[in-house]
Amino acid sequence: MVTNATQVKLHNLSLSQSRSWLLATLFIVGNILVPQLCHMALPQGGLIFLPIYFFTLLGAYKYGWQVGLLTAVLSPLANMLLFSMPAPQVAPIIMIKGTLMVAAASYAAQRFNKASLLILAGVVLAYQLVGSAIESVMTGSLTIGFQDLYIGLPGMLLQVFGVWAVLRYLWKN
Repeated sequence: MVTNATQVKLHNLSLSQSRSWLLATLFIVGNILVPQLCHMALPQGGLIFLPIYFFTLLGAYKYGWQVGLLTAVLSPLANMLLFSMPAPQVAPIIMIKGTLMVAAASYAAQRFNKASLLILAGVVLAYQLVGSAIESVMTGSLTIGFQDLYIGLPGMLLQVFGVWAVLRYLWKN
């Protein structure tokens, strides 16, 4: 049994729908603004709060893998072009982790057809573990590869609780 489950109306939008592009654009803007705020608040705000993944998780869970994938790939590219962050050598792993998040979130949304803290925690843990292993191979360093799991714990908690709260709000309104 899934605890704290909230029924949510989930969508699986396709790229042929203008609504998909509009939502992805809004999520990308969120993934541009929130990281900038985090970096202004704390020098290591991006590493601690992992803000570039928040709207990717929300988009993929609520609106499907295509909206999520647009958000996951275009958010780091837009940030890199506008602010030179993330650094070009870091952008690929951010896109990989974002894509893993999209796969896990869209699968979980379709499988359970509801949102819960437990489901969202599973999604975040899944993309982080697999993504961190890939990052370790890419960098040749377990420390760098798995840094999100200890430095970014506040960000992962914000992803789980924040997206759950937004989904609950959208369900009630």
